[in-house]
Amino acid sequence: MYLVGMRRALALSLTAVFMVCYAGQRQSPLTPEQQAAVAAINEDSLRGNLSFLSSDALEGRGTPSRGLDIAAEFIASRFRAIGLEPVGDDGYFQTAPWPLHGDSPRTKVRNVIGVLRGGDPALKQTYIIVTAHYDHLGMKPAGEGDRIYNGANDDGSGVVGVIELAKALKATHPRRSIVFMTYFGEELGDLGSDWYGHHPILPLAKTIANVNLEQIGRTDDSEGPRKDELSMTGFDYSDLGATLNKSGEKVGIKVTKHPVNSDAFFFRSDKATLAGEGVPAHTVCTAFEFPDYHQVGDSWDKIDFANEAHVLRGLAVGLLDLANSDAEPKWSPDNPRATRYLEAWQARHKG
Repeated sequence: MYLVGMRRALALSLTAVFMVCYAGQRQSPLTPEQQAAVAAINEDSLRGNLSFLSSDALEGRGTPSRGLDIAAEFIASRFRAIGLEPVGDDGYFQTAPWPLHGDSPRTKVRNVIGVLRGGDPALKQTYIIVTAHYDHLGMKPAGEGDRIYNGANDDGSGVVGVIELAKALKATHPRRSIVFMTYFGEELGDLGSDWYGHHPILPLAKTIANVNLEQIGRTDDSEGPRKDELSMTGFDYSDLGATLNKSGEKVGIKVTKHPVNSDAFFFRSDKATLAGEGVPAHTVCTAFEFPDYHQVGDSWDKIDFANEAHVLRGLAVGLLDLANSDAEPKWSPDNPRATRYLEAWQARHKG
């Protein structure tokens, strides 16, 4: 009788555990695909990719340089391993002559682009672009000690974030297509993103949003520690920030407006050209300003990989919500700061 009673008690206990788990699954705000994407984001993967991308071997990834070329090949190899579709003029590369203007070209520089095609017959012809810049400042020309600007947070953290999001979302089946792109030449004036904006591989009229990742790895913001939160530039210029915040809250991530820097930094990153072309385009970051910004001390060992993985999970949920929605992000008609971008969108979509 004792054994029978124990078996019955064990069976009841297991049933109770199952019911609790099942109830939790039923109450989950995430779709099964979002749950899978969230689970696929891994801080060790981020650490492994960034420790190479920001290593001394790449000599600061200046534009142009051998280190920049190695970084481009590395990113393309990650896109290839993930199984993204190449859409450049040379495999995963969109090539541009260097220098871009003026003197006779001496070499080439490259944006790196891969696409996860959507599954909806109509919406797969529309695109959400996820971007980051993979260049940095290169090396000090002379001096004692460390001369390499490794650029781990700026913007190696964004680049490995793009790669990790691509890996996590590849097994999903979004209705819209999602484009993963990394740019050259941001540190010289947003050159790679400007090149793409004026030589788009995919039609800008069908590009519904651009989420640009910048400095998402360091949590030691100059104003104090920042975790479980992303700030968006131009937060209330469009409804994209509110949309991503609603999605991110499902996994405990906030997307917010910084009271000063949200507007002040709006035109200071790679989404500027696409915004000027009318695409609802915004940058998200963890720290606007941090110790070692544009210094040789910006190294990968200072990245908070657990927090970066967490904020990327929020973005993964948001990207899938965007990709599966019939609605498109819109510039705010009530914000005078957004007027020029709304007018550019209207001009591109007239008729």
